[in-house]
Amino acid sequence: MKAIILFGAPGSGKGTVAERIKAVTGYIHISTGDMLRAAVKNGTAVGREAEAYMKRGELVPDEVIIKLVEERLDKGGPEDLYMFDGFPRTVPQSELLEKSLGRRGGKVTHVLFLDTPRDVLLQRLTGRRTCRKCGWNCHIVNLPPKKSGICNLCGGELYQRPDDQEATIVNRLEVYNKQTESLIARYDRQKVLVKVNSNQKVDKLVEDIRQILK
Repeated sequence: MKAIILFGAPGSGKGTVAERIKAVTGYIHISTGDMLRAAVKNGTAVGREAEAYMKRGELVPDEVIIKLVEERLDKGGPEDLYMFDGFPRTVPQSELLEKSLGRRGGKVTHVLFLDTPRDVLLQRLTGRRTCRKCGWNCHIVNLPPKKSGICNLCGGELYQRPDDQEATIVNRLEVYNKQTESLIARYDRQKVLVKVNSNQKVDKLVEDIRQILK
């Protein structure tokens, strides 16, 4: 059992890259966010435990998140390849993941850090626009509407959500950097951290990752 971790700031393209890697390799994509939402929706034991924290407005503890991960790992076999997206986020989470993999004879082989210039992150994150009527999303640079400020689907007004405004984005990036600094350093010391240039075409980025994994 081997695992890789996709790492990168908001806007670095983790979700897109994860789906592409999943499509062209044998890695099983594990998103703890998706698993958490599914567990809550399905009313599983771990889902009910997590929901109790969420209803109180509290963060779901690491111990509950790792239960979700272990349930997924228990469904696999010793030859399975796993790709974690958005997890771990902290040193304690990384330690729990390593122990969980270790008990199953597995390990983290690569931590792929999607290295993206700050100005590119800002351009990607602040460029999103949303339709006030139907909720359609576009991007003023990467996926522009046919008519400036107008929704392609319903003709409604496009606007920038507060979450997509620059001041909010800058704060998100600062929080991310502070939160993950020690984790990145830890993986670097373990010699598993690999920086990958994500400021390029996604096909080239995915091919670079495929070569690294070989």
